[in-house]
Amino acid sequence: MKKLFPLLMVAIFGFMMISCERTEYVENPADYPAVYDLKNVNFSYNATDGWNYYQAFSRSMLDQDYLVIFRQVGSSDGTPVWQQIPRTLYLTQGELDYDFDFTKNDFMIYAGGTYDINTTPQYITNQTFRVVLVPAVYGKNANSEDLTKMSYEEIIQKFNIDDSKVGTF
Repeated sequence: MKKLFPLLMVAIFGFMMISCERTEYVENPADYPAVYDLKNVNFSYNATDGWNYYQAFSRSMLDQDYLVIFRQVGSSDGTPVWQQIPRTLYLTQGELDYDFDFTKNDFMIYAGGTYDINTTPQYITNQTFRVVLVPAVYGKNANSEDLTKMSYEEIIQKFNIDDSKVGTF
């Protein structure tokens, strides 16, 4: 009986290991939810993309994750005022549009308009943007349409993002 007991214990332990449900966790390659600042952004021009600013991620996002970008339009009592892009500004010269696209590896911010944007350099030089990375797990109850309607403060609050630690690219 003494020789059978250790063998029986190994068999029970082995059965438990096989029958237990395991959950696989994939480590998220990017550090987020996170907030990053882009300061002193100067758009460059090329014939294919027009006025743009390109930025690659140091580590890839997951395919289902989402990126939201805000442009600083001023400050109120020393606190930045953020405006989500895409955004159209209606200027005396015409319309100026900010937009962006992204992949899991990079993003590009665009500036385009109905006039020669080169005549208003204050909108394409020394700009400040805030980039918010929202993982799919946080956005499971919100789609991209919901996120585009939210202010910076609403996104930070809804997804419990710590914006006291703002990173830089």
